[in-house]
Amino acid sequence: MPRGGARIGAGRPKGQGKYNEPTKPIRIPASMIQEILEYVQTNGYKLPLFTSAVQAGFPSPADDYMEGKLDLNKHLIKHPTATFFVRAAGESMIKVGIHNGDILIVDRSLEAKHGKIVIAAIDGELTVKRLFKSSKGIYLMPENDEYKPIKITDINDVVIWGVVTNVLHEL
Repeated sequence: MPRGGARIGAGRPKGQGKYNEPTKPIRIPASMIQEILEYVQTNGYKLPLFTSAVQAGFPSPADDYMEGKLDLNKHLIKHPTATFFVRAAGESMIKVGIHNGDILIVDRSLEAKHGKIVIAAIDGELTVKRLFKSSKGIYLMPENDEYKPIKITDINDVVIWGVVTNVLHEL
């Protein structure tokens, strides 16, 4: 009986496995594996999401089971064609967790309602503030007691660019 070589019916059937399509083995130098994995993770690869929640109070044992993959676009960006990112500058929104250098995710398709944090262009200058509407007028409110509210008047050229939906900052 001959040994080695291709045999009819041997091996894994094509199109089976996680992706239901044929696979192809590749060889990667061992010294480059970490670099390639980091590249894949930062360029659209979905990160693992564990089934157990992390306790913010008394610690509990962690489960070793993954719930699936976490797609940050799915959780942070509801309307991709209407979403942009902008970096915050200054300290006027510190009470709501927006710090100097944070990245803000802004959705242009959302309505700028009372109480929402918005990106506004006032006379050509961008700012991030909370929109406040009352019988006394429309204001852009800071979230820091050291800053004063900005009253919107007829002489101002104001354009609301969008509503801030998420803030990204390092701890």
